[in-house]
Amino acid sequence: QVQLVESGGGLVQAGGSLRLSCATSGRTFNTNRMGWFRQAPGKEREFVAAVSRSGSSTDYADSVKGRFTISRVNAQNTVYLQMNSLKPEDTAVYYCAAGIRFYSRDYYREPTYDYWGQGTQVTVSP
Repeated sequence: QVQLVESGGGLVQAGGSLRLSCATSGRTFNTNRMGWFRQAPGKEREFVAAVSRSGSSTDYADSVKGRFTISRVNAQNTVYLQMNSLKPEDTAVYYCAAGIRFYSRDYYREPTYDYWGQGTQVTVSP
């Protein structure tokens, strides 16, 4: 089992920045892929960003490309999501996810992730 705990969410004005953290514990060798997803009110959960185990491969949803950066520090068992130039449409609950399978082109698919955090709320005011 892998436990995931997100932190860093909050209320920010449009144009501002936040950095989300995801601390992992347990069988962290099973975190070959890590991802961030989000769910806005009344909408389905959607992919935001993903990173491979080494950190050398990253991918982003088109809606956040150029504004968000995903990274991981394996020595600290932590994954980060730096969010800049935030927009009101970024308002959502953000979830951290970990997957056992190695990084591949299906990084955006939820079923490829085995463990999920409880989520952290991000609210961007106009």
